[in-house]
Amino acid sequence: MHDTTGFKVFRVITVTVLAVFTLVPLYVMVGSSLKPLGDVRGAFTWWPTNLTVQPFIDMWSTVPLARYFMNSLIVSTAATIASVTIAIFAAYAVSRHRFKGRGVFTTTVLSTQMFPGVLFLLPLFVIFVNFTQTFGVQLIGTRLGLIITYLTFSLPFAIWMLAGYFDGIPRELDEAARVDGCSHIGALLRVVLPAARPGVIAVSIYAFMTAWGEVLFASVLTNDANRTLSIGLREYSTQINVYWNQVMAASLVVSVPVVIGFLLLQKQFVAGLTSGSVK
Repeated sequence: MHDTTGFKVFRVITVTVLAVFTLVPLYVMVGSSLKPLGDVRGAFTWWPTNLTVQPFIDMWSTVPLARYFMNSLIVSTAATIASVTIAIFAAYAVSRHRFKGRGVFTTTVLSTQMFPGVLFLLPLFVIFVNFTQTFGVQLIGTRLGLIITYLTFSLPFAIWMLAGYFDGIPRELDEAARVDGCSHIGALLRVVLPAARPGVIAVSIYAFMTAWGEVLFASVLTNDANRTLSIGLREYSTQINVYWNQVMAASLVVSVPVVIGFLLLQKQFVAGLTSGSVK
C-alpha cells in the first residue's frame, strides 16, 4: 500500500516538474509575443502590461514570412509523400519476401540512423553539384534538392518501422486477397495498407516534423527565393535590431500546423510507434 502511494506521489512530482519545464517557456513565448518591443527589451515581467497583437501583424511584413511558410509547407509535404510512398513498397517487400541480401539491406537501412546528419552535408552537396554539371538539373538552391535531402533522412526510419508493422499483419490476409484475384500490389493497397494505417500515420508525422524543423541543410541548400521557415526566422535579427516580439509571434504561428496535426493524429501516432517497436 505504501509503495503504491509513494509511486503515485513520485509520479505526480515528476509530471509536475516536466510540465513546468514545458509550459513556462511556452508561456514566456506567448507573453513576449503580446508585448511591444520596448517592453520585451526592458525588465522581464510575467504579465504583459501593454497587451498588443501588433507583432502578429508586423511579422508578415518585416520578413516575407508567407513565402517561407509556403516553401516549408511544399517541401515538407512533398518529402513526406515521397518518403512514405517509397517506404510502403520497400517495407512490404522486406516483410513479405525473402530475397538475397535482405539482411544486409535491413541492417544498412537501420545503421544509417546511427550517424549524425552533419556527416552527410558535404557528400550531398558534392553529389548535387556533380549531378547539376552532368544532367543540367539544378538541385542546390531549389525546392527539389531540399525534398531529396529530407527524403534521405526520413526514408530509412520509415522503411524499418513499416517493415516491423507489416510483420505483425497476418500473411493470411495477403493470401486471401491473392485467391480473390489480387496481385501483390493489389493485396498491399486493398488489404495490408488499410490494416497498417496507424503505422503509416506515425511514419508520415515523423517525416513531416523532420522536414518542417530542419535547419542545417536548409541553411546550405536554399537561397532567398526558396528559403524555409527554420532559416527565415533568423531574419528578424538584423545588424541594428532584433524584433524579439515578432520572433516569438512567428514561432508560435509556424508551430501551429505541426501541433494541430499531432493533436488530431496522436492516437494513431502512438499506436503506430508502439506496435512497430515490438514486432
